[in-house]
Amino acid sequence: MTRIDRRALFASGAAAALLAATGASLADTPKFGGVLRLAVPRDDSLEQVARGAVFDNLTEIAPDGTLRGELVTGWQTDADARVWTFDLRDDAVFHDGGALDVGDVLAVLDDFGRTEALAPNRVYLELSEANPGLPFLLADSRFVITRAGQGVTPLNSANGTGCYRVDRAEDDRHFLGRRAASHYKDGQAGWVDALEIIVIPDAHVRAEALRDGYVDVVAVPNPEDTRRIRGLRYYPSEADMALAVSSNVGMPRQIGQRGLLDDGRIAERWWMA
Repeated sequence: MTRIDRRALFASGAAAALLAATGASLADTPKFGGVLRLAVPRDDSLEQVARGAVFDNLTEIAPDGTLRGELVTGWQTDADARVWTFDLRDDAVFHDGGALDVGDVLAVLDDFGRTEALAPNRVYLELSEANPGLPFLLADSRFVITRAGQGVTPLNSANGTGCYRVDRAEDDRHFLGRRAASHYKDGQAGWVDALEIIVIPDAHVRAEALRDGYVDVVAVPNPEDTRRIRGLRYYPSEADMALAVSSNVGMPRQIGQRGLLDDGRIAERWWMA
């Protein structure tokens, strides 16, 4: 079968016909540009989304629940799921300009068992007990990859390999991240130029900010306030809303179910329509 050049397709009129045939629309197609602005309550939402934008894990759970590699391109294990090897990406770079190093990965895997660098882009891990679910566990936000020895630093000095680098950060108040240049996920994630998160404790005030166009997404809105605003979409539904979303925001057809804000990956997955 001839492989379709998607970039050429979507630059042509054939795109509209194909999308119509599949039940999609041009608004469903991610595009680069703009600033995605979120208003969240004073809980862990700012921290969750900001760190999801700045840091990567070895693996990632997609919105449909599929496990996929993030900073690893693949992994292997023995029949007992006790001995593992992981193959690392060779194109991941920290926001300070340093390339991902095997030592950065060993610093995380050391907590699981005996580790060894088999090559500059391959690591070995031997567990004390079998764990066939290890790749799923490594997608947890507790195991983000940082520079070896740095650990998970405060947001205003965070240095990760994620799609967004920190521009400004104030704990429990405000975060501004800008898209990292030449990222390995270009064309697959990280659509907006910048992500801004604002903490607004009062649900009524968050709804007003959405109504007046100061923000694009509101977390845990007051239903009585947002239902008076035209053109909004709701997640997971209007009857049980956790997010109210402006019509100028493009949303994936599937949204991660493990956490309120698309598993903290909203910065990578959503776009400005």
